[in-house]
Amino acid sequence: MNGARRPAVFFDRDGVLNVDDGFVHRPEHLRWIDGAAAAVRAVNQAGWFAFVVTNQAGIGHGYHSEADVRAFHAQMSAHLGEQGGRIDEYVFCPYHPEARLEAYRQDSPHRKPGPGMILDLMSRWPVDQARSFLVGDRESDLEAAARASIDAYHYRGGSLYELVVAALRQRGAAI
Repeated sequence: MNGARRPAVFFDRDGVLNVDDGFVHRPEHLRWIDGAAAAVRAVNQAGWFAFVVTNQAGIGHGYHSEADVRAFHAQMSAHLGEQGGRIDEYVFCPYHPEARLEAYRQDSPHRKPGPGMILDLMSRWPVDQARSFLVGDRESDLEAAARASIDAYHYRGGSLYELVVAALRQRGAAI
């Protein structure tokens, strides 16, 4: 992707953007976290990239397929579009060292706390790494951000919008 460097917000998915009911993958089960759509829209309005980086071990355990995850992401995008927001790219890691399905049984650098998903996005998009950050709800999310040399915010509930807007303003975004 060509263009001027822009900062990015890397969102974890389950527990940050959508309610984590355990291996969520059916589009009809999408339930948004309070303020999630508004948070993504704020990132877009600030002119920043918005990415999703999510571990999806349910694929490796045989609970659902990669196609199911893509359909879930399509539903997220459709709903965000109705709310005036968009995710620039979704990246997921289906691998787990103890996956039931052999094809997915590996210790991948893309599985958080590994930084692989973040680093791949930063290599493909013109990301201003110094101003970028991740929002996650688990220690593995925060560790992945640290390993990718970006800041992280620990989402512990409440309005995701308020957390993201405060973080954007700290980094000089005009919102």
